[in-house]
Amino acid sequence: MEESLYSVNKFKKDDIRAVNAKFEAQKIAFAPLAFQAIKSMMNLNILKVIEDAGDDGISTQDIAKKTGISEYGVAVLCEMALGMYVLKLTDDSDEKYKLGKIGWFLLEDDLTKANFWFTNDICYQGAWDLEKSIVNGKPEGLKVFGDQWTTVYEALSALPEKAKKSWFDFDHFYSDIAFPEALPIVFSKNPKTIVDIGGNTAKWSITCCHYNPDVKMTIVDLPGQTAVAEQNAKKEGFENRISTYSGNVLDDTTVLPKNPDAFWMSQFLDCFSLHQVTKILKKVHEAASANSIIYVLEPLWDKQRFEAGSYDLQATSLYFTCIANGNSKMYRFQELVNAIESAGFKLDCSHHGLGSNSYTLLAFKKA
Repeated sequence: MEESLYSVNKFKKDDIRAVNAKFEAQKIAFAPLAFQAIKSMMNLNILKVIEDAGDDGISTQDIAKKTGISEYGVAVLCEMALGMYVLKLTDDSDEKYKLGKIGWFLLEDDLTKANFWFTNDICYQGAWDLEKSIVNGKPEGLKVFGDQWTTVYEALSALPEKAKKSWFDFDHFYSDIAFPEALPIVFSKNPKTIVDIGGNTAKWSITCCHYNPDVKMTIVDLPGQTAVAEQNAKKEGFENRISTYSGNVLDDTTVLPKNPDAFWMSQFLDCFSLHQVTKILKKVHEAASANSIIYVLEPLWDKQRFEAGSYDLQATSLYFTCIANGNSKMYRFQELVNAIESAGFKLDCSHHGLGSNSYTLLAFKKA
C-alpha cells in the first residue's frame, strides 16, 4: 500500500491527556445542541453582527438591539459559542464578544459552509435513524423526505429546494474543486470520446468540452439526472458534443456504451458498496477496449493532507448509511483499488492531493 499523504498513524495512538479526552467527550455528548446553537446564531444574524464589530467587539445589549433578539436569547447562544471557541471575549473590562477563528471558518470558509448546510438540510433529521439504518442495512433516515424512494439519488429532483441546493452545493464543492488539476492529466492521453458514468448535472462533461474542442462526451445516469444534464449541455452550446444514456448501472439489463477512449467516474463509486463497485466495473470491463483508460476520482480518507479532511470523509460515510443508500461509504485507497481490480482491471497510476480537498485520481487499464 502506498504511503498516505496524511498518516493513518494518528489513528494508532491514544496519547491525548485524560482531561482533554473528557472535554472531547462532552463535545460529543452535547453535539446536537451545539450544532443548533450555531445554526440559530447564523439564521438570527448574531454571528454576522459580531463579525462586523471586528476586534472592538460588541456587547450583549448591542447585539440584541441590532438583531431584534432578546438579551436572554443572545446571552445563552453567545455563552455556548464561547465554550466552543466560536467566540472570544475582548481584553477590556467590558468583555464584549468578538469572532474567534472557528467562528470565522463557520461564516467564511466554503468547505465548512458546504458541510454545515448539507448536514442541516439533508442529514440532521434523518440521523435520528442511523442506528436503525445500521441494523437494517438500508437508509432509514431517507423517509424524512418521503417513503417512495430506496436511495437519495432517486429523490434528488423532488427534494425541497433548500435541501436540493445544499445537496448539490456539497456534491459540486467536493468534486469540482479537483477538476482543474484532473483535466490536464486526463487530456494528456488525448481522449476523443469519454463516457461519464454518474455524470449528474453534466459539470464534468461541460468542463471537458470547454477544455478540449474535439472531445465528445456521453453521460450515463438515472433519467432524472440525464434530463437535467441535457438542459445544462444545451445552455452551454454543447448539445452536439454531449449525449446522454439513461439507465441504472446496477440493473442487469443496462449495457454501457462500447469502446470509448476513456471512462470517467467522479465521486461516483463511493455511492455503492464494494460488492456493487466490482459489479459496476465488470460492466465497464465488458464495454472497454484494450486501450480504454478508466479514471476514478475520489476523496480517500487515508490519502488526506490534513486530519480535518479525514474527519469530513468519515462523517460523510454516515450520510451514506442513513440517508443515501444504506450500504456505501468513503473508502480507503487499497479497499477501493482491490474492488476495481477484482473486476479485471489493473491500477496503472494514481495521482494524490488534487485540489484543496486532496482528491485522488486513479487510472486503470484492463489486466
